[in-house]
Amino acid sequence: MRKVMEWVDLPPVWLIGHLVLAWAIGALMPPMMGEAGQGIGGALGLAGVALMAAAIGQMVARRTTVIPRRDPSALVTTGVFGWSRNPIYLADALILTGAILWWDAVLALPLVASFVSVITARFIRDEEARLTAAFGPEFDLWAGRVRRWIGRR
Repeated sequence: MRKVMEWVDLPPVWLIGHLVLAWAIGALMPPMMGEAGQGIGGALGLAGVALMAAAIGQMVARRTTVIPRRDPSALVTTGVFGWSRNPIYLADALILTGAILWWDAVLALPLVASFVSVITARFIRDEEARLTAAFGPEFDLWAGRVRRWIGRR
């Protein structure tokens, strides 16, 4: 049972769950944004995919894991990691937001906050503890320069 929970409790599963809820809300609600929502949503979704690809590429190049709850072998602080300490999770949030707008499910937008909250509580805090243990002051310097989700200090 524990092994099953390890596979179920992964960020893509949480993203899919939020996407399913957003789709259901969109299917039940009348349209509100029309083509504008599809344009904005499509752009956000594509930006999310591009950001995720860039982040994964950087992590693979540094030969460190992209799988949550595994110990990192390198601290990636440049490229997209110079603007977000969690660009893959940010990409997930962009994809979710894009899908909500694409499906014209505006009333599902609070699901983005729910997703961010779940990911922060279930994954990011643990990853930050692992990075602190593995890289100490180097992680602290990076965390002091780059925000958890997006932006520099």
